[in-house]
Amino acid sequence: MSRTDKAPTPSATGAPVAAPGTSTPGASGGAPGAQAPLRIPRPAGGPGRGGPFAGMNIPAEKAMNFWPSAKRLLGELRPERLWLTLVLMLAVVSVTFSVIGPRLLGEGTNLIFAGVVSKQLPAGVSQEQLIAQLRAAGENQKADMLSAMTLTPGTGIDFTALATVLLWALVLYVLASAFGWMQAYILNGVVQRTVFRLRERIEAKINRLPLRYFDSVQRGELLSRVTNDVDNISQSLQQSISQAVTSLLTVVGVLVMMLLLSPTLAIIALVTIPLTLVTTAVIAKRSQKLFVAQWRHTGELNGQIEETYTGHALVKVFGRQREVEERFRQKNVELYQASFGAQFISGLIMPAMTFIGNLVYVGIAVVGGLQVAAGAMQLGDVQAFIQYSRQFTQPLAQLGSMANLLQSGVASAERVFELLDTEEQSADPVPGEAPSDGRGRLVFEDVSFSYSPDKPLISSLSLVAEPGQTVAIVGPTGAGKTTLVNLMMRFYELDAGRITLDGVDVTAMTRNELRSRMGMVLQDTWLFGGTIRDNIAYGRPGASEEDIVEAARATYVDRFVRSLPQGYDTVLEDEGSNVSAGEKQLLTIARAFLARPSVLILDEATSSVDTRTEVLVQKAMSALRSDRTSFVIAHRLSTIRDADLILVMEAGQIVEQGTHASLLTAGGAYAALYAAQFAAPVAEV
Repeated sequence: MSRTDKAPTPSATGAPVAAPGTSTPGASGGAPGAQAPLRIPRPAGGPGRGGPFAGMNIPAEKAMNFWPSAKRLLGELRPERLWLTLVLMLAVVSVTFSVIGPRLLGEGTNLIFAGVVSKQLPAGVSQEQLIAQLRAAGENQKADMLSAMTLTPGTGIDFTALATVLLWALVLYVLASAFGWMQAYILNGVVQRTVFRLRERIEAKINRLPLRYFDSVQRGELLSRVTNDVDNISQSLQQSISQAVTSLLTVVGVLVMMLLLSPTLAIIALVTIPLTLVTTAVIAKRSQKLFVAQWRHTGELNGQIEETYTGHALVKVFGRQREVEERFRQKNVELYQASFGAQFISGLIMPAMTFIGNLVYVGIAVVGGLQVAAGAMQLGDVQAFIQYSRQFTQPLAQLGSMANLLQSGVASAERVFELLDTEEQSADPVPGEAPSDGRGRLVFEDVSFSYSPDKPLISSLSLVAEPGQTVAIVGPTGAGKTTLVNLMMRFYELDAGRITLDGVDVTAMTRNELRSRMGMVLQDTWLFGGTIRDNIAYGRPGASEEDIVEAARATYVDRFVRSLPQGYDTVLEDEGSNVSAGEKQLLTIARAFLARPSVLILDEATSSVDTRTEVLVQKAMSALRSDRTSFVIAHRLSTIRDADLILVMEAGQIVEQGTHASLLTAGGAYAALYAAQFAAPVAEV
């Protein structure tokens, strides 16, 4: 585990900002501070005339190919093949029982209808004789209708046979529900295990991404992919898989039963399939890109909320509440319009399917009634067929409406896959070298580096830091001081040259091995939710209580911790908000002290402590730096007078190096910086 503090996070937008919440160019069209009433806009033009993006200066964004993304998402279920097979088998049994049910109910209707008709016929006459009498009397239509039935003239309803049929129907429906419940239970486990593995892969991926990636991605946007998008994938898989399996099996089963009952009526029902496919395809094609935009805007809105919340105090201090609210309204409107368009257009599928199903229902009722009258079918068979027509169109409508949920899930999956496909940092060597000793001799050999190829920063820099030396790095903002430290830690890879630690090239070492030999204290402190003891022990897992207290005493943390009611068991709140900035910085110094690294890096590590405490901490650091290399980045030159070597950097180059006294004598860049801080010139106003 790396014993380093978390690297500072750049501006979430990737651009310079004066303070969180300040308006950006073009963000607001009105006068500063003007607050327009919030109005939810109506999508301009409606579908087909610009859609939800009409009138907005939003660049068009085409979705990735739907089917490859959907196929890849389903591929995530591959480890659950056996459980999915069981789910399919249970679904087959459940649907089979459900499909047989209407046929039994139709038989029950036939028994009731036949009993009612039989009661009205004269006893002692057979069905054949009665039909012959009707034909002789010219009533062929009645004769045809009765010939399709099983009658016993003079008797009533056979309640024993009716009870048997209804009991079997009840048993089938109960079994169908039981198997359906088992299918849903197992499928829930399949989906949750799949999402569990997906979250683990995302977490592992984030740990393998280079720092360059986090410099270019908004933090709230990244969090939205890890949380909102993954949750949406879970919900989509949970509902769409169950509906898809059940609906497809129901369509097949019902189609078989309809063909057995009446091929003529089955042909009428089959008309719904091409109509359904065409309607769904047309609507889904338009809504998919809107779902992608919906989740993109969700990430952007989350990013702004996270950024504003983090800088809430500064927003208040600079009076930027109205600008922040305006920016939020604009982002919220963008999300509303994308969501409205996606949900509205995809929501047209279900009404369209219902309309098609109603047309088919009317057709089957009319043709079925004519067939009963003609004696081609029994009334119960028509009733069963009407039930089957409902069962046939309903899953088709469900498949259509499922496209809404599936498209949303695939859009989220695209965003997650984009994260998983991001180029990772170079792989660590296997097994990797390790220095034979831990003295901390650090050598830069013709090192070159730039964040952007067209803007060189560090070029052919060479430097030797001997064990036990304190190397101070000074220079104006943007000179490359922190970049130099990032290169030591391999947060960024070199463009040319190499860096060695105790004679071993850092690229030949694993990152964990390299960073375990380095301790870093940043100006931007990072503390996690936990006790003070846990935060200090983060520098060396498994450290004893005595070691933790010793580190706290050496860095003057113990004195303020003892004043707290719970002492070392005090739980730090949101990033240590219940302790002062100086106390937070002392805690991070204690963490590094406990790690006892070979190389110690202090990046403005005492900028938030008072002068007296800084002197005390420097004394503690002198003990810590014994036989170890220390790099100190400081703007207050009074803190580095005793450094063994002072490097003055400008534009990525070391322009001067030497001791405090020698550099002052030289009268160069360092002397100018020192004079600027301590000469205290008088300027007329």
